Amino acid sequence: MEQQTSIRTNLQLGIYKVIDPFVKVLIKLGLTPNAVTTIGFVLNIGVAVIFIIGGEEGNRGDLTYVGWAGGLILFAGLFDMLDGQVARLGNMKSTFGALYDSVLDRYSELIMFLGICYYLVAHHYFLSSIFAFIALIGSMMVSYVRARAESLGIECKGGLMQRPERVVTIGLCAMLSGICSLYIGGNYKLYIPGIDFQVFETISIFTIPIVILAVLTNITAFKRLLDAKKSLLELEENNVPD
Repeated sequence: MEQQTSIRTNLQLGIYKVIDPFVKVLIKLGLTPNAVTTIGFVLNIGVAVIFIIGGEEGNRGDLTYVGWAGGLILFAGLFDMLDGQVARLGNMKSTFGALYDSVLDRYSELIMFLGICYYLVAHHYFLSSIFAFIALIGSMMVSYVRARAESLGIECKGGLMQRPERVVTIGLCAMLSGICSLYIGGNYKLYIPGIDFQVFETISIFTIPIVILAVLTNITAFKRLLDAKKSLLELEENNVPD
């Protein structure tokens, strides 16, 4: 766990070195951390709109909407990192800003999954839509367990599928499925002799990671719950009078 945290921290520091010049430009333009957070939220609304339009106007084999939505997910995720850096480098940290960021992050993720579920249901990927909803539940519970634990005075971080990992996984795989559809076709299907249904199709590049997310986010939430229980028991034992 410590090695995983160290790798994640080093990766974040490397990304910050790349984006810091852009952050300084935003600060010079007069943008506040809350403004940057709001921009990211609006972009996630755009993600949902693209998915919904794709569900209404696209056909089952047209994954260009998924690809464009994936690109916008990654772009919106960038603002998720920028707001914190604007607050730090611009010396504009505030308690309300941290709360505002957390609340809009939850709204952004809910709205993004709304668009994903709408698209999958509209094109009759019912099983995938169920997994997307389960992934949404797991994503919310990962954040909720941490927030609830911290309100009780204990730290509850870590896990395989925190918000940055979720955003990158969904955004990158959505974009890749859109790109691959241009080369192999959106209706490509792979069959194995003896099996009556296809084992892979182009949209699987997008939906298989959602299934993985559905599993790992809920595992992460449950592990955080167990870690919190352990910390609370230790805290109670330390507070027992001799």
